[in-house]
Amino acid sequence: MAIPRVRCTDYRVLDDAQIRRIHLAVLQVLDEVGVFVEHEPALRIFRDCGCAVDFENRRVRIPEHVLRRALATAPSRFTLYGLRPEFDVNVDTESIYTIGGSSALFTLDLDGNRRPATLQDLEDFTRLLDALPNLHIMHGIVNPQDIPQEGFDRRLFSAVVKNTARNYYSQGTGGASVRDQIEQAAIALGSVKAVRKRPPFTFVLCMISPLTQSAVRVEELLACAEEGIPLYVEVDSQPGATTPITLAGTLVEECANVLCGITLAQLVRPGLPCIFAIASGVMDMATMCYSGGDPRTTLLHAATAQMARFYNLPFQGGTGIDALYPDVQAGYERGMQVLANALAGTNFIHLSLGMIEQMMTASFEQCVIDNEIIDAAFRIARGLEVTDETLAVDVIREVGPGGNFLSHPHTLERFRREAWFPKLTVRDRYETWKARDGRDMRQRANAEARRILREHHPAYIDEKARAEMDRLAIAQQKRLITQRR
Repeated sequence: MAIPRVRCTDYRVLDDAQIRRIHLAVLQVLDEVGVFVEHEPALRIFRDCGCAVDFENRRVRIPEHVLRRALATAPSRFTLYGLRPEFDVNVDTESIYTIGGSSALFTLDLDGNRRPATLQDLEDFTRLLDALPNLHIMHGIVNPQDIPQEGFDRRLFSAVVKNTARNYYSQGTGGASVRDQIEQAAIALGSVKAVRKRPPFTFVLCMISPLTQSAVRVEELLACAEEGIPLYVEVDSQPGATTPITLAGTLVEECANVLCGITLAQLVRPGLPCIFAIASGVMDMATMCYSGGDPRTTLLHAATAQMARFYNLPFQGGTGIDALYPDVQAGYERGMQVLANALAGTNFIHLSLGMIEQMMTASFEQCVIDNEIIDAAFRIARGLEVTDETLAVDVIREVGPGGNFLSHPHTLERFRREAWFPKLTVRDRYETWKARDGRDMRQRANAEARRILREHHPAYIDEKARAEMDRLAIAQQKRLITQRR
């Protein structure tokens, strides 16, 4: 079944005048302050396309006309492909999807132990997330600590792609990562030509705030542009630390930094799909820790969604939560974050399943709970349908004052479309719940996660291809480690 679309852009943090003021400030920063770009060939590309470049200090200043030319070629509609067409994601600036968790170093396992994440955890998490209907884009939710860390992305690629048919939100450690991942994807799809036609993965570039684009990220950008791999150009700011403490000032830095990366991508390959992306969180001045659950973080993401739409770019927002366990705090933080992003029209709600402890830990139970939270949030975001049939004036007339609608055919015909059916949420009376099993939400999520892991063993590619991907990933990683030594 095709991935359903949800559309909502009604929650506005900024009015039109504020958006315009932020945009003018972005133009000023790009033209007068510039961005540090740590890559000589990219500096030459910027210079040859009309930007002012200080090669000694590696500073690029982008005039408005160059930015406008780049934005004119950046598509607002495109497709992110799955291994199978039913998992394709049709991207525009209104539709809303989710992305899984990313890069946790620890696992909260189903026995309640918090421990370093393993490669087996990554495969198990991927299988679990693959079975959850509200996960649309797959990410590597943990970075396994039981493998060499150099070239870890090659091992992530094989572990994830062989266990899901969803588009994979990938990451790398340099330009060679892109080509190595294409080589692995060719095993799954049959050829490099098939990968270039329907790339089953996208690439995220995490730029550095303030206003810094490192050599390794620019290498990846240029490699993706050469190969036609869609990009998320992301900054992960912290107001008061890496950006101004004011949210408006942070918006200016975010926009300038991201737009610099998108401009370079469009200068190299006009029409390359690029997604404006952030995973920002505020710095808690009391603890000096990153906070994704702070309400200001959600405000920042909702406002950035408006700025991305102003530039006619699809937007990725959303981040981790602060709760340490799948508890009440985790529920309210995730619920507010997901609902606000859905109402604000965040096209890809990032890190939306399974992440706790400020993105340090991934929880199997939280994955299942978050799936239900997203389902409820998306139901709210879809709103209600107003037609002659739903207004039901004829039905009201037939039933009349004091009547009962439960037995009316209109109720029978429409209740499955109108009702919301949760899987974990309890609506029983206390006595009924206690007699049935008496388990709380976390216990029910634990049981559901165990069931999925026991039963869901996807086979989107055959065993021979799975083994070949693993073999190639290990060989690619060993080659990289040898080269660097």
